[in-house]
Amino acid sequence: MLSATTKNDLNIPGLIWTDPERMSGAPCFYGTRVPINHLFEYLEGDESLESFLIDFEGVTREQAVGALELARKGLLEEKSAA
Repeated sequence: MLSATTKNDLNIPGLIWTDPERMSGAPCFYGTRVPINHLFEYLEGDESLESFLIDFEGVTREQAVGALELARKGLLEEKSAA
């Protein structure tokens, strides 16, 4: 199971990396400086996943879907723990 208690724990090879020296420590898609939060902001703003991938060419579809899957699992785990 993948979980994290702080931003610095969010290092998942191939998917997410953090570095306090870069992007203010925000979790980014692995190998990029694109914060994971940008994906959620796009989707909240009624943009499509395709639009996000076009605008942020360094992020792969697998990375974006992986981030969404982690968020989904996290929400389901929180719900079952409550």
